Amino acid sequence: MTAADKTIRRYLAARAAELERDFLPGVKTAADFEKARPELRQAYLYMLGLWPLPEKTPLNAKVTGKLEQPGYTVEKVHFQSRPGLYVTADLYLPQPAQGRCPAILYQCGHSYEKRDGNKTAYQDHGIWFATHGYVALVTDSLQLGEIAAIHHGTYREGRWWWHSAGYTPAGVECWNAIRAIDYLSSRPEVDPDRIGASGISGGGSATMWISAADERVKAAAPVSGMADLGYYVGEDGVNGHCDCMFLYNQARWNWTAIPALICPRPLLFVNSDADTIFPMSANERIIARLERLYARFGASDKVDAMVSVGGHAYRTDLRRAIFEFFNRHLKQDARPVEDADAGLAPGSTAAKAQHHIEHKLLRVFAEDGDLPTDQLNTRIDQLFVPVAKLELPAADGFERWRKDLLERLRVATFNAWPPAAPDVKAAALGEKPEEGQEATEEGLEVSWRWLPGKEKAGAPWLIVLNAGEPAGELPEWARAVVVGGSALLLAPRGTGAGAWTRKNPPNTVERSMALLGGTVDGGRVWDIVSVVRRRAEGGKTWRAAGFGQAGVLAAYAALYEPAIEAVVAVNPPPSHRPAAQGGDYGPALLNVLRVLDIPDAFGCLAPRRLTLIGAKDAAFERTTALYKLAGAADRLEQR
Repeated sequence: MTAADKTIRRYLAARAAELERDFLPGVKTAADFEKARPELRQAYLYMLGLWPLPEKTPLNAKVTGKLEQPGYTVEKVHFQSRPGLYVTADLYLPQPAQGRCPAILYQCGHSYEKRDGNKTAYQDHGIWFATHGYVALVTDSLQLGEIAAIHHGTYREGRWWWHSAGYTPAGVECWNAIRAIDYLSSRPEVDPDRIGASGISGGGSATMWISAADERVKAAAPVSGMADLGYYVGEDGVNGHCDCMFLYNQARWNWTAIPALICPRPLLFVNSDADTIFPMSANERIIARLERLYARFGASDKVDAMVSVGGHAYRTDLRRAIFEFFNRHLKQDARPVEDADAGLAPGSTAAKAQHHIEHKLLRVFAEDGDLPTDQLNTRIDQLFVPVAKLELPAADGFERWRKDLLERLRVATFNAWPPAAPDVKAAALGEKPEEGQEATEEGLEVSWRWLPGKEKAGAPWLIVLNAGEPAGELPEWARAVVVGGSALLLAPRGTGAGAWTRKNPPNTVERSMALLGGTVDGGRVWDIVSVVRRRAEGGKTWRAAGFGQAGVLAAYAALYEPAIEAVVAVNPPPSHRPAAQGGDYGPALLNVLRVLDIPDAFGCLAPRRLTLIGAKDAAFERTTALYKLAGAADRLEQR
């Protein structure tokens, strides 16, 4: 591990500890929490990419086949949680029919069952519930279902634009679960007032997502599905998990605020003592916080932790505890469960479950040719979270439009910025080349090099470097920009001497930042702001320039730092997301596409001077239009 690796790990751990220090500090009573709940729920849904809530379109549910088994029936079902977003599931029904029954939504973990879908690996839960008087809907996940999509966008696929879009597959899993409850509630066999949720691993986290989002879940038993920021970020625990396990923590919550939204409904927090990806240290912190919150409601008896001995798996005692929990809360039956393994075929062990039904028989789409041609599952990441569609302001309304946009952007995208940079004096920049480092946040430094020029007229240049650009001399592209003037070369965080080791997967640092409410690129914008702000005393101004993504970062910094009087962006990408045919795209800035895109950000610089070099995409016509509306067309130069 390099010195830069150690520095960034210490920084991340410190920021995580700050967020985990207090748990709902303004909540002293149940009434306090109920008052805060609507705002908390809205913030939670926003961080999943679900606010405003999508329209509940027709489910178009279809049963493609049935399996008659002793004591239960399996219906093979698909529905569309939104048009073209297919959810495949097996519905386990008790036989003979027993009137309106309690129901369980079971969400599956990361079991790779190929075309059969991961629901087939958890059939034993559906069988047990159905043979004990429940209806159970066992759903495939987005990545491991019959129509296989992507959970690992930032983990290994390089889809950093997910951060800019505010897209996480956790949002899809939560929305699919909301619509699954809609489907269960529509079934004549189901009592809609007695619906529970459970699942292990990825299904455990999905159980948290849906139980926090939808109060129709009357009892929840997530299994090995959630840790906290102290582990995910402070101990690199993010490495062990794909993107479906996380929301983007824009509100900068203590992570336990997520399951807190379940309170005071019954919650059994289940784990195993040797689970390496959900360690007991985090487990104990979470349940302690939840117990204190439930106590404020006088409902301490409705929250509990169950810990099994062993690794990341189901065992008999764990199943028994879950089944007894649901029996108590959905059936008012307190009798002990004597047959917790009844859903498994004889010969099963804790290490290897044997199943009653051949997996292929549980397919909803029996043959490849049956798969729907109108499915959007495989590109739902491009469609799920609506992008901003900005109307151009009226000619006399530009400044109000701009101010409102930047206020929304500050909250949605740059909420992780500190109140101020550390109070250190900027090094004097004289007539000789110099280099140095300075802190832009506590525990984090950036490096720079000062190159004084012969031309003293005009403001000095801040040249923002991309990773890989030389830090000791002006890059080739910058020589035609600076033209003899003085320049400060800035290597923002993660570049130059401060470059940390990147390994794909798991992209530890970049993914951890999203759990702290920001992105690395958002932090780089802050680095630029801080470096300029320290050197703006006495009204001194700067000009900023960058190539590609760095030019875009310079522009965003200028939006929040008035001492940057002009920006030059060379070959800037036209959007924060790739075009349909692929290609370069802009820096990853959290939720930015829910507010604006790069051409709008450039336009918001008006009336400051902006030079775009090589910006040939038609999207930049937006920038031109905004400069005209601001009455500053003469201050935009395009080459």
